[in-house]
Amino acid sequence: MSIHIVALGNEGDAFHQDNRPSGLIRTYLGRSPLVSGDESSLLLNATSTVARPVFTEYQASAFGNVKLVVHDCPVWDIFDSDWYTSRNLIGGADIIVIKYNVNDKFSFHEVKDNYIPVIKRALNSVPVIIAAVGTRQNEELPCTCPLCTSDRGSCVSTTEGIQLAKELGATYLELHSLDDFYIGKYFGGVLEYFMIQALNQKTSEKMKKRKMSNSFHGIRPPQLEQPEKMPVLKAEASHYNADLNNLLFCCQCVDVVFYNPDLKEVAEAHKIVLCAVSHVFMLLFNVKSPADIQDSSIIRTTQDLFAINRDPAFPGASQESPGNPPLRVIVKDALFCSCLSDILRFIYSGAFQWEELEEDIRKKLKDSGDVSNVIEKVKCILKTPGKFNCLRNCKTYQARKPLWFYNTSLKFFLNKPMLADVVFEIQGTTVPAHRAVLVARCEVMAAMFNGNYMEAKSVLIPVYGVSKETFLSFLEYLYTDSCCPAGIFQAMCLLICAEMYQVSRLQHICELFIITQLQSMPSRELASMNLDIVDLLKKAKFHHSDCLSTWLLHFIATNYLIFSQKPEFQDLSGKEFWLAAAGLP
Repeated sequence: MSIHIVALGNEGDAFHQDNRPSGLIRTYLGRSPLVSGDESSLLLNATSTVARPVFTEYQASAFGNVKLVVHDCPVWDIFDSDWYTSRNLIGGADIIVIKYNVNDKFSFHEVKDNYIPVIKRALNSVPVIIAAVGTRQNEELPCTCPLCTSDRGSCVSTTEGIQLAKELGATYLELHSLDDFYIGKYFGGVLEYFMIQALNQKTSEKMKKRKMSNSFHGIRPPQLEQPEKMPVLKAEASHYNADLNNLLFCCQCVDVVFYNPDLKEVAEAHKIVLCAVSHVFMLLFNVKSPADIQDSSIIRTTQDLFAINRDPAFPGASQESPGNPPLRVIVKDALFCSCLSDILRFIYSGAFQWEELEEDIRKKLKDSGDVSNVIEKVKCILKTPGKFNCLRNCKTYQARKPLWFYNTSLKFFLNKPMLADVVFEIQGTTVPAHRAVLVARCEVMAAMFNGNYMEAKSVLIPVYGVSKETFLSFLEYLYTDSCCPAGIFQAMCLLICAEMYQVSRLQHICELFIITQLQSMPSRELASMNLDIVDLLKKAKFHHSDCLSTWLLHFIATNYLIFSQKPEFQDLSGKEFWLAAAGLP
């Protein structure tokens, strides 16, 4: 093991220089009890091993058996004449010592302005020592006049030396003379501390390399059982209805507010959710026109129940956000308005739990006739154009799926500008979307749109690292709770996107899709297709898909003979194949 020290600069006085070797380094190596050899042998080694005239190389032993190599470069011209050598010296150094004489201010500023920036770029996280050598001559108190230059004398001040050390992150030392105290205890103590630190770091790195080499030595294929069927992944249960139901209570991205006939606020809601289940709200919010619906009962229900108020003199209008205030809707029917919170909860839960809705309404309205009247109005709101009494029997409908799965679901608004309040820019194209759906279904986007981020106030949001097709598939899952990738490659891209936005259930769906596709693939097709299973394994590991990576490792072990014949593995030995399959270098 060895330690490489590079010493730069000349600590001699610029006006009294001689041709002797640099005193600080040579004196330390000759006097330090931790360095083997006297000054004469060190000087002999230095003169016999000089490769270039711009620096002197010293070789000695430190701490008994550690090789110490010191390159002493008193001339800074090496950075101008031989940049390659100087860069290699600094890049390979364990410790760097920069020396200067405190009475040579001209050389100090020349080095600081011309060479220190070069050293900063070449440094590689190694300790640096700044050694200011000598006793200042003719040192006077500087003038405080801002226009006077009398403080710019011939001496380098302590402040200037400390400032240079701060720029390099170095340790600053002042050596007033080259005696035993300053060389052996002061400079030597700091230098030997950094030498010990360098040895500890090299020993630690050597032990890590040894452990890695031992773990790779004689590696064998994993001893996996060969099951009749691959390990089965269980899909995560859907929380689609719960996500949309929670949106009603969190009051985020609200864009419509309901008021009673007395103009008192009753409830807040989201246009996108209401329009997803009701043509009445589509007509009310101008998503569809009466000509599009062509159902007089829906038009009549809309006119009888609701009215939009855009009056700027409306109470509380001055407190609304100036950018895009929520739409104000007056509920004309007082009984319907008193049960509006229960009706909205029923709609946000999927609009199919009729018995629970009826029970909640009965708690507020004691008269059974009023209860029936409100229930009938809810049925009219959920009526499908052209169909008659489709929701007459609520108990029969109780067993059906929620309305989210029908043609009036959120999928109707996917990648369409209707009611959109955010636009994603992907690969030069735009994709409209709805903040309410994104916030309800994705926690990352909820934080993005409601935190102190640029996206919270922006309408156009760029998306990087994802293709448009993959992002549309991701949005399709958020809107519909389902997705159907075109193939294994797209499923892996979708899995990566889901991991980026931390949608765990979509990750599991993509994992199941990949596994199902590989399980159903005949061996002949598996051998001939252009699909890199090992690349899939590496991506699964990198994106924290532990279940899929474990399954793929089993799959590769089971089909070892097939994969070992692929062109990318034909030239690999058994050991190299399993290193590649495990994603190891």
